[in-house]
Amino acid sequence: MMQSLIIGIAGGTGSGKTTVTAKILKSLDEERVVVIQHDSYYRDLATYHGLAPDKINFDHPDSLESNLLVSHLQELRDGNMIEQPIYNFTTHQRLKETRGVEPKEIIIVEGILIFVERALRDLMDIKIFLDTDADERLIRRIRRDILERARSVDSVMNQYMNTVKPMHLEFVEPSKHWADIIIPRGAENTVAIDMVVTKIKSMFNLKVGAMS
Repeated sequence: MMQSLIIGIAGGTGSGKTTVTAKILKSLDEERVVVIQHDSYYRDLATYHGLAPDKINFDHPDSLESNLLVSHLQELRDGNMIEQPIYNFTTHQRLKETRGVEPKEIIIVEGILIFVERALRDLMDIKIFLDTDADERLIRRIRRDILERARSVDSVMNQYMNTVKPMHLEFVEPSKHWADIIIPRGAENTVAIDMVVTKIKSMFNLKVGAMS
């Protein structure tokens, strides 16, 4: 029974979750940490029975197989290896291959909707929410989707107005209520990130002490 320390990092699209995670990792022993992205658990396009991608709400909690993520976190926490899905954001399909993930003493879970599902957030020892300006998040979203996911500006803007913004207001923003720590300005807030790292180290040492 490993009983890993599980840390959740949430926030709206483009809030800087990946950047903050990278900064936290630099201050920890990376050999003892594994990062799990909720995005890897998007449902395969085939589950929508022929519906075109532009008609699918990828920002609704139901678009993610969160129950599988819960199961995987429980396995990792208990010291067992998992086979994590690999999702292709260009084709909206899961690859046949999976990613073997070994259990580690610290697990960081990141995603926009990780605090929405009670079964998921109840597994977390620390819940962090990045509160970043909406305009800045939109600019980052446009840049990412065009450069990394081969989307057009029009498709990105249409998706933002039709699903991203409404789902943010309905699900993501209210989930801030469940956060233990709220970090304004995201990755720019180095003072808050340093405080988070100190708290993680403290809680990790307590867990290790309790298990020894």
